[in-house]
Amino acid sequence: MKTTEDVRIVEKEFGELALNMGPQHPSTHGVLRMVLHLRGETVARAEPVIGYLHRGVEKLSENLGYDQLAPIFERDDYLAPTANSLAYVLTVEALAEIEVPPRAKYLRTLMAEMQRLTSHLVWLGTFGLDLGGALGGGTTLFMYCFREREKFLDFFEAWTGTRFHTNLNLIGGARYDLSDALRRRAEQLIDDLERILPELRSMTGDTPIFQERTQGVGVIPRDLALSVGVTGPVLRASGVPLDLRKVAPYDAYEDVAFEVPVRTTGDAYARYEVRMEEMVQSIRIIRQLLENLPSGPIFSRKPLKNPRALRVKEGEAYRAVESPRGELGFYIVSDGSWKPHRLKINAPSFANLQVVPHIVPGHLVADVVAILGSLDPVLGDVDR
Repeated sequence: MKTTEDVRIVEKEFGELALNMGPQHPSTHGVLRMVLHLRGETVARAEPVIGYLHRGVEKLSENLGYDQLAPIFERDDYLAPTANSLAYVLTVEALAEIEVPPRAKYLRTLMAEMQRLTSHLVWLGTFGLDLGGALGGGTTLFMYCFREREKFLDFFEAWTGTRFHTNLNLIGGARYDLSDALRRRAEQLIDDLERILPELRSMTGDTPIFQERTQGVGVIPRDLALSVGVTGPVLRASGVPLDLRKVAPYDAYEDVAFEVPVRTTGDAYARYEVRMEEMVQSIRIIRQLLENLPSGPIFSRKPLKNPRALRVKEGEAYRAVESPRGELGFYIVSDGSWKPHRLKINAPSFANLQVVPHIVPGHLVADVVAILGSLDPVLGDVDR
């Protein structure tokens, strides 16, 4: 008769299992493929595979005039369209030495902050779907966030005629002015969102299950964040207080007061907290812009009399904005003609994805979706 001392349990080592997550997995925030090498349910290696959404806008830019390109770039980071066109027009204005009227600067900044809010609302709602049953009602959070976002899209339609790709930013100024009635409507809009933010937080970060799924998950130490080159809320959640609106202000950001949210733990929960606080600060910025909106023209006539006839002198320039995902910059080389000789985009989502192979290994498969959601990549921003 065998005793317990004679019984041995031997677990065979089968090695790694390669698992494809994507390229159309519902939790990958776009057409992204993640190759995961698993040992059991633990990720041993992770490799993001991009290129499924390549649009070729950088090459396209060599064949279109300066005045034609701003609306095209709004399709890159499609959750914050005007951030793309704003970075572009700022670069062209630097090359052409065009001075933008103060009112236009305020209008462009106003739209940028409103779309920061709508982008973060999409991130928060989809983050709830990513975590699913962990919140005991991820779909409810999603619907609440999109309900608030719809109010902003309705406002954009009343202001510019379009709900999403507003085409507001124009070389030399802004395309659409803001009436007094729309100004009052904007004030009511941010008042409503400010009232709902505590409820959204009570459904997410204040719940123990959400904290369990995000705290200590996907930690990006400060040194790793700096060496890999992550940007935006991802970088600030790792203790680096870098925000282009503060360190290199553009348009009306010099005229408004706001704080830069920073956390030091560098995990998925810290990235959540940074974005939630950013929404509070965006509301604060919008209030100041609406209260102090200057009068005057919204378009510069000197030296830009006709945007379609714009020829930019030879030279090169780089300008960047703080998009909802981080530093979004344009580098343009001009040969003196009516179209760019070369254009290159510095995309924050592309930079932030570089950290995935460093932080995903060692986590469970279930954590991969939470980590990716906390990075908030947009694949149109990656595959230019």
